[in-house]
Amino acid sequence: MGIAQRSIVSVSWNIASNLAKSAILLVRSILLARLLPVEVFGIYGYAGAIVVLSVVFANFGMDGAFIHRSEETEDEAQAAASHFTLKFVFTTIWSLLLILGALVLTSGVQRMALILLTLATAGNQLTQTPKLILIRRVIHRRLAIVNMVNAVLTTLVAVTLAWNGFTLWALLATDFATLALNLLAFYVWKPVWRPHFTWHTSRIRYFLQFGSHNFFAELILNALDQVDDLWTGFFLGATALGFYSRAYTFATYPRQIVASPVNTVSTGTYAELKNKRLSLSRSFFRTNAFIVRLNFLFAGLLALVAPEFIRLILGVKWMPMLSAFRLMLVFTLLDPIRLTVGNLFIAVGKPDLLVRIRAAQFIILVLGLFGLGNMAGITGVALAVDFMLIAGIALSFLGARNYVDFSLKQLFVVPAVALVIGMLLARIAITLPGILGSDWRTGFLKTVVFTVIYAGFVLVFERTQIFKMHTYLISEVFGKTK
Repeated sequence: MGIAQRSIVSVSWNIASNLAKSAILLVRSILLARLLPVEVFGIYGYAGAIVVLSVVFANFGMDGAFIHRSEETEDEAQAAASHFTLKFVFTTIWSLLLILGALVLTSGVQRMALILLTLATAGNQLTQTPKLILIRRVIHRRLAIVNMVNAVLTTLVAVTLAWNGFTLWALLATDFATLALNLLAFYVWKPVWRPHFTWHTSRIRYFLQFGSHNFFAELILNALDQVDDLWTGFFLGATALGFYSRAYTFATYPRQIVASPVNTVSTGTYAELKNKRLSLSRSFFRTNAFIVRLNFLFAGLLALVAPEFIRLILGVKWMPMLSAFRLMLVFTLLDPIRLTVGNLFIAVGKPDLLVRIRAAQFIILVLGLFGLGNMAGITGVALAVDFMLIAGIALSFLGARNYVDFSLKQLFVVPAVALVIGMLLARIAITLPGILGSDWRTGFLKTVVFTVIYAGFVLVFERTQIFKMHTYLISEVFGKTK
């Protein structure tokens, strides 16, 4: 199959998988929110933030080096062996240092959580090479299936443990279940690639040189994603982090449904088209236009029904997270675009651009956390994240113009206007007689009115583009298989 067809088929597999996965994980999150104390999520989230932030040292930017097409990675099998060799060395050193740090600097349940998460993450790191081979080939069926199975498996494990009175273990067990499944799916059952070590000097040098540039971009990206959790847990405590982490989790579910699978595929697609500006520009615009339209729909809807969702589904004990939850929906709107532009920079071999952009974002975030976070708690933390994200989007689009052509007006105007009109009309609709006074009635009416107005507006003003995209997808998926 050609790159366009492989991309479309891969996105289709990922979206189908993520729809099922997100539904399962949503149910799991709701059940665990009802079964577990708020502070348990804070303890797990704090340990997870430390692990995710520091694991960038184990990666050392080598994943991007493997996906990037170059002379050193043309022999895929040898490149994979070199990647695995370096990954093993770096992961071993990282895990030993982090466990030592946990033993010296932490105690009690926080120490246990940090050590166990480190071990599970180290194991999962060593399953990355076969995953990257599939991403590089833009063949995502197995990845999609594994993701869906993992959602089912970890949900059964977590909910069963929580139902039987386990608290922190209900969350930690999900990481070890994921490790067991990854080992089975990528190294035991019809393995994509058989792990072995090799040491080819020029290839190792390439991975380290490319990785050293990509490393700082990944380090800052991880810091941008995790420093708000670390700051909240350290300065505001486990309970505050419990509220904030759940607000983030529920606000980012829309991203998991569509944006994440599309972004996963876009990495390999951009890399294969990096020397064809016109084709790369088309792929870049279509990817972002698709993400923007669906994410604006989900974010607007969640912002409207947030009070009803928390009271009816999660329980009133979670109401303190309402303001943070609504503000985190800006993250839902824009973060997937930040990621896909970052994928573009990696694909064209310019990770240094990401370093500069993310360094500016990091400074903005830290200033915002100490300013707004100290003043307004988790609501201030969410505001700081939003300001950081908006600044990063602006800088990313400025840098992207050197490699692709696109129109910000075509990307954003129609969905933004549809979002505003839909939200206004939905708010007006609940003032009709007999609606207020019941969360079920207001939530249902908001959902119907906003969805119909938003979808109708987009269809009316972009019907020509939608028809062209539909024709293109049909021709790519079905026309070339004959």
